[in-house]
Amino acid sequence: MFGVSQALLDELLPERSIPGSAAPWLSHSVDAERVHRHVRRRQGSVSTSSVPRGPSSGDLAADFDLAWMRSSISPAMAPAGPSISAADLFAGCGGMSLGLLETARALGMRCSFSFASEMDPVKAAVYTTNLDPARIHVGLVETLIDGAVGAPRTQSERALLRELDPIDVLLGGPPCQGHSDLNNHTRRDDARNGLIGRMVRFAELIQPSLVIIENVEGVRHDRRGSAAQAAEQLRAMGYDVVEPTITCTRLGVPQSRRRYVLVAARRDLAPAIAEFEALHLGERSVGWAIEDLLDVESEVTFDTAAVHAAANQRRMRFLFDNDLYDLPDAERPDCHRLKRHSYRGVYGRMKWDEPAPTITTGFGSTGQGRFVHPRRVRTLTPHEAARLQTYPDFFEFGPAGRTQLQKMIGNSVPPLAMATLGMALLR
Repeated sequence: MFGVSQALLDELLPERSIPGSAAPWLSHSVDAERVHRHVRRRQGSVSTSSVPRGPSSGDLAADFDLAWMRSSISPAMAPAGPSISAADLFAGCGGMSLGLLETARALGMRCSFSFASEMDPVKAAVYTTNLDPARIHVGLVETLIDGAVGAPRTQSERALLRELDPIDVLLGGPPCQGHSDLNNHTRRDDARNGLIGRMVRFAELIQPSLVIIENVEGVRHDRRGSAAQAAEQLRAMGYDVVEPTITCTRLGVPQSRRRYVLVAARRDLAPAIAEFEALHLGERSVGWAIEDLLDVESEVTFDTAAVHAAANQRRMRFLFDNDLYDLPDAERPDCHRLKRHSYRGVYGRMKWDEPAPTITTGFGSTGQGRFVHPRRVRTLTPHEAARLQTYPDFFEFGPAGRTQLQKMIGNSVPPLAMATLGMALLR
């Protein structure tokens, strides 16, 4: 495999860390042309995948991931071998699915998507372009999966199941706005919070081996108990269920995003989750992710920043003229300046050598978070935000406008975080 025999890999990769390694089962090596990632499977074999060699930092895991993100060509999947079939509900533009695809590549497997559902047609089109699902439903998933958990299959559900091949992995990120700490209106008691139940019902219908549901941390505190109910229902179906928190800075994602994950599997998950929670790929910075985009000149929306009102342009210039990262209250609008507030990051500037804050749909606005570029008097471009979410350059966002790009990228699950979780679960 890539000129390295399995016997030699087994000799070089005992159950211990080596330089460039984050865990006994995950390690990296390099030659003149490529950086290699080695994943030791639980049965003892080692799967190796590679990317063309790029900038060298001495941290092989970071070098591998950066080369993957900068690649304009999608890496090839295994031509043969084990395969997994997946479904993605509330799919967005495909962050979770892309991460699972990279999991499969890391493990020498093939991966296909039998079904996806996304209500936004622009996001659904991007998903289809990049993930090529056998079937995609554009619309509300609850119109197809409309039965209660434990109830007989409805007519709609029976019709859907007749069209689907067996599914091994069920993914989904139900809308999180109802749980978000940025939502001051219906937080913790929003009707959208119950959409996690559609994931449970679909799992009941298709009986996958693995279910992964992602959401904001606030889902744990939903007054309707949606997440707790989902976990109990899946346990009643015979799944082992765990609910870890993803801390993105530990998983090679250069932002401080933290997310809730519900994982359900038909086996004991404790060892895999312990391995996952022990992982630490090293903290990566804004500069690490976007340095090569610093001086990109383009008229394409994907590579241009939003145009700001004169007052916000002045605020950004003030930060740079005074070498500041937090905007003083005297320079803020009256809604901040004239009262006590806790929005220190709003109108702020990112730091080049530190992880970004959580990338949200507001990354193009100075007034929605710390989204001023560390070295340029502007906010992030969609391309830079996509990199901070760990979308690789071969992922095609198409002709979407700025608002759609901000929604797709800001609401995404970072693919690298999903890929690493997937490796821990499926290796």
